[in-house]
Amino acid sequence: MNKKLPINCPSCESGLKVNSLHCESCDTTITGLFELPILLKLGNKDQAFILDFIKSSGSLKVMAEKLKLSYPTVRNMLDELITKIEKLQDHDSKNL
Repeated sequence: MNKKLPINCPSCESGLKVNSLHCESCDTTITGLFELPILLKLGNKDQAFILDFIKSSGSLKVMAEKLKLSYPTVRNMLDELITKIEKLQDHDSKNL
């Protein structure tokens, strides 16, 4: 069973940052303070939507058929996801 990467602190709900990366092949560890990529800051459902969107070659029509939803509903889902990404980017740029 794969563990889900936590993106928020379980204690205070603040966003988490990565402080080390490890190579299992050569046992090298890199330490520092690294931001999570924006797509990893999204929830599982949003990440799955993005993967399905890419695998559908960006076709909302194909997405609507796959999800058994109307085109306008899928379009609204995409618009909401775009808004979330823009807010995350805005938040990240203010915290540089």
